Amino acid sequence: MRADARKNRDHLLSVAGTVIAEQGVEASLRDIARKAGVGLATLLRHFPTREALLEALLHTSFDELTARAGELETSGSPEDALVSWLRDCVAWTTEYRGVTVLMAAAIEDTESALHASCVTLRAAGTRLLTRAQDAGTARTDIDGTDLFALIAALAWLGDQPALAPRADHLFDVVASAILAK
Repeated sequence: MRADARKNRDHLLSVAGTVIAEQGVEASLRDIARKAGVGLATLLRHFPTREALLEALLHTSFDELTARAGELETSGSPEDALVSWLRDCVAWTTEYRGVTVLMAAAIEDTESALHASCVTLRAAGTRLLTRAQDAGTARTDIDGTDLFALIAALAWLGDQPALAPRADHLFDVVASAILAK
């Protein structure tokens, strides 16, 4: 990619990140283009679909969360690793309102631009859960899909103004419910 095209793409991603953080994943593509100072056609030339834009925007975060899971697999107790990663995922998902709905749909849609990243992320969480289950510190009646759903539920709580003040407390409640007694 030419340097000027890379610069334009990076600028579009930066503006998209800001707009989507403010308005959620359903933010207008036309609004993103306008705020970036380009036409909609330019945005669509770089990112032909909303999902392509979101995948490009979120890819680095997915990779970081996956890498974090890998680090946690080899450090600390399985229980602490699982809860730490779960907290990191919930915190990240609250940055972009509505992203959990897209992630859940992308898991099932192999044609989705987000599919591979979401599957990889879920697999990373599943490994942490399995490690904690094997150590006897996590419930054995849940799986990676359940863990992914709990992340979505906890992120939803953070998106609700009336419930946001309770989000940390409710995270602790859910985390303790995942852990074996």
